[in-house]
Amino acid sequence: MNFVQSLGISSSGLYAQRKRMDVIAENLSNIETTRTEKGGPYRRKMIAMGAEPIDDFDEVLGSQLEGVRVDAIVEDKSPFKIVFNPSHPDADKEGYLRKPNVDLSVEMANMLMARNAFSANLSAIKSTRQMVLKALEIGK
Repeated sequence: MNFVQSLGISSSGLYAQRKRMDVIAENLSNIETTRTEKGGPYRRKMIAMGAEPIDDFDEVLGSQLEGVRVDAIVEDKSPFKIVFNPSHPDADKEGYLRKPNVDLSVEMANMLMARNAFSANLSAIKSTRQMVLKALEIGK
């Protein structure tokens, strides 16, 4: 594996985790949104990631190593939270309000996982950079 391919894998991980954090931020900002353009409450979004083949690895290692790609941003189909709040303008005729299916503790846990994965990819890039600098010193 060469240094450029190593950087490619880590940078694809950085990009995927940044997109994950963007989706989490959107979920958290809409945690109380009871009316959207579609007419109902906000529906939580999740990011679907997959493996992305990296060229030339098959020759080097005999198997194909992969980076990370963002496949899609999908909506969570879990049911909305229902609370009794007859004074809310979006409540139904019985006084029940449908609230977004966003759970603060789940989003915070996902945010911590995304931050740690981002940090790990950043550390890998820094290590690769140090290896490149050491390799250049050998030639002096």
